[in-house]
Amino acid sequence: MQLFYNSEISLETKQITFDKIESKHIVRVLRKTEGDILKITNGKGFLFDVEINFANDKRCSATIINAEEKIKPWHYYLHIAIAPTKNNDRIEWFLEKATEIGIDEITPIICSNSERRIVKLERFEKIIQSAMKQSLKFTLPKLNAPIKFNEFIQQDFDGKVCIAHCEEQNKTNLKSVINPAERITILIGPEGDFSTEEIQKALANKFTPISLGESRLRTETAALVVVNIVSFINE
Repeated sequence: MQLFYNSEISLETKQITFDKIESKHIVRVLRKTEGDILKITNGKGFLFDVEINFANDKRCSATIINAEEKIKPWHYYLHIAIAPTKNNDRIEWFLEKATEIGIDEITPIICSNSERRIVKLERFEKIIQSAMKQSLKFTLPKLNAPIKFNEFIQQDFDGKVCIAHCEEQNKTNLKSVINPAERITILIGPEGDFSTEEIQKALANKFTPISLGESRLRTETAALVVVNIVSFINE
């Protein structure tokens, strides 16, 4: 299935017009023409069948002929707050793979030891959209604007909140804190880990310190391990 994405489409929409880039892809690359059917998701759990009524490589348009609600295939709500890595490729790899597996919300956090403090959200959003389409998912993860660590931990959260850090102290294994009926938010620190002060502030704000195993993991690896653990437990 070739899946397209359009955030504006809804159950009330009757017609859709593709932009120049998608129109060119549909007509010139996919060789679609009038009467052909395309599949579109709005990233909100719906799949739409649309029939092309005007096949032009600069302005392709279609009529919606069917809409179907798609239940999210994972039975949890996972929010990962992650410090962007110095190497953009690493954090982009995480965004792609986490979307393919199943994640609901992502927040870039700026920490004391962060080596990257400027985030290109538009680039991140495109990677997430592409991964959603490639993996044939119909729910787009929510990507939040970057926020400073101290501001993030002071928010009101639903469900369980955890912090994964590398300091030697008592930690709970992630598997033992997951409750499928509860939302879970997990903090993943930068390459230099959270500072001791940040860890203490998180604990004071009722974040549970968690362990992801014996190995010392890179930021993006730790975040993907979290996604995998949560997804397997909730199968």
